Amino acid sequence: MAAQFGRRLRKGAATTAVAAAAVAALSASQAPGVTVDGRGGQATADTTPAPEETADVGATGNSPYYTDLPPLNSPHPSPSASTGPGTAGRSEAGIPATVLDAYKKAEAALREAKPGCNLPWQLLAAIGKVESGQARGGRVDADGTTLSPIIGPQLDGNGFALIKDTDGGAYDGNSTYDNAVGPMQFIPSTWEWAGRDGNGDGRKDPNNIYDAALSAGHYLCRFGWDLSDRGDLRKAILSYNNSTDYLNTVLSWLEYYRKGTHEVPDGTGALPVDRSDDHDRVRPTPSAPATSRPGSGSGSTPGKPAGSGPSPKPPTSPGTPSTPPTSPGTPSTPPGAPSTPPTTPTPPQTPTDTVDHLENAGTAKLTARAGDVFDERIRARAETATGKAVAAVRIRFTVIGDTDTTFAGGESVATVVTNGSGVAVAPALRAGEKTGDVTVRATVVGRMVPGLGYRATVTERVADTLVRTGDAELICAPGGEFADRVEVRATHDGAAAGKVAATATLITSADDAAPNDKGPYFKDADGRAVRTLTGLETDENGLLKLPRLYADDTTGTFLLRVTTAGGAALTVELTVAPAGTTSPSPSADPSESPGA
Repeated sequence: MAAQFGRRLRKGAATTAVAAAAVAALSASQAPGVTVDGRGGQATADTTPAPEETADVGATGNSPYYTDLPPLNSPHPSPSASTGPGTAGRSEAGIPATVLDAYKKAEAALREAKPGCNLPWQLLAAIGKVESGQARGGRVDADGTTLSPIIGPQLDGNGFALIKDTDGGAYDGNSTYDNAVGPMQFIPSTWEWAGRDGNGDGRKDPNNIYDAALSAGHYLCRFGWDLSDRGDLRKAILSYNNSTDYLNTVLSWLEYYRKGTHEVPDGTGALPVDRSDDHDRVRPTPSAPATSRPGSGSGSTPGKPAGSGPSPKPPTSPGTPSTPPTSPGTPSTPPGAPSTPPTTPTPPQTPTDTVDHLENAGTAKLTARAGDVFDERIRARAETATGKAVAAVRIRFTVIGDTDTTFAGGESVATVVTNGSGVAVAPALRAGEKTGDVTVRATVVGRMVPGLGYRATVTERVADTLVRTGDAELICAPGGEFADRVEVRATHDGAAAGKVAATATLITSADDAAPNDKGPYFKDADGRAVRTLTGLETDENGLLKLPRLYADDTTGTFLLRVTTAGGAALTVELTVAPAGTTSPSPSADPSESPGA
């Protein structure tokens, strides 16, 4: 059975005080735009993501996380120190070898795929520490897969987000609710589109640290964020788990790891203790003071020594009733009569609550050649049951199926807020190399209404013109090898036609495109003669250089025809003759006069 996060013990009061001070300092240094409520958490207004910044519940479904903060001492203690103040820093700075390797490989991959993101591996390490304690201290096998699945609490709305099952229990073993999964704690619905294969085994496994780290990197780098910019860095972290406390905790570990870290053996990493959902605290009793939650101080009453027992009830002033007086005209409740509980006001409806359905907002037929950007952009309109437009609603567009077609930036999902006309316009689609139909689905974030499907068609790359890049005569002696290779250039509408499929055939005659059974030939991998080559493709510049040609003992002039997708064709003459002779043209007829 999938292992659950275990109950965590509470840290001592000293550690709690240090954590509270560190969080307060980080909160004070925040850029404008994020507010903090009275409990140190993100205010309600800040929990609504900005347009195109984050999905409704982030990567983790706002699951619980470890709240331990790094020690204040340096991560680089004296080499001879094995105990004392420096030991904690060295222990906390150590990252299990395989886990550290996964973070660094993910950084290298993102440097190639999205160089403008400037993702530091230390950010992945900070998130990995907060989400799973670096895969439970590095309890992974040689391939990076956790020795047992890391499954967070079920997201049933009881203190967490409410996310009903989206994967049939495939990732989390829960067919009723979703759970965050793996060392980077992805919820199944996010993993479905964000998951990447980081170790090249052909699988996308959220419990593999290489897959999870690369996926987290791509998730943090979406929307064109530059993580070297403080504002974009904050947005990216909040999109992972939408909490100011979470943001501050990750930032503190990021700075700590930037100061220095080192590799430790797998399975020996320092394990965190406190977690954001740890409610197993000592409750106040008449004989003992209340134990505080992290960040709330020592738990004693201000102005009163800790442990001195409950405060005596203050005396009642003469003439002052012990209960508040009844307002004039308000009937008092008869003794023994049941009191009427106060009614909870019904929260006002949000724009999302009023959405009844989605409509196509004028999107026409979507067609593009492989590698091109679709001219048309997908538009969806959110409407009430009476057809009224609904503004300020988040619409999620998802590219579905086995396709390499994506939105701009290489992502397969985008969230857009409807405008004043109730219309959300998806980012431009870029066709991949896989041809055929692609489905893009639009859904309302936070509202269970039927989605809207759009079909886009990717057609193959084409060329309309083929020309030789050289004009040298192609001559070979019988049984020999042609000195020059045939090279052609393909264009479409005058521009280079790259990655266009092509075929080369040594044809029988100008009027008969069947392969010839004699004359020049290519060689296959085993050295056998072949006279038709398929699966050819022009390069990025539209160039195609054919393999070397050979001649059998048959003399004469022969024809090589090259064709491409889109109908471009070129016929090239090849001459096989003894040295010093010239073969007649393939179209020559002895009965015709020289003039003809």
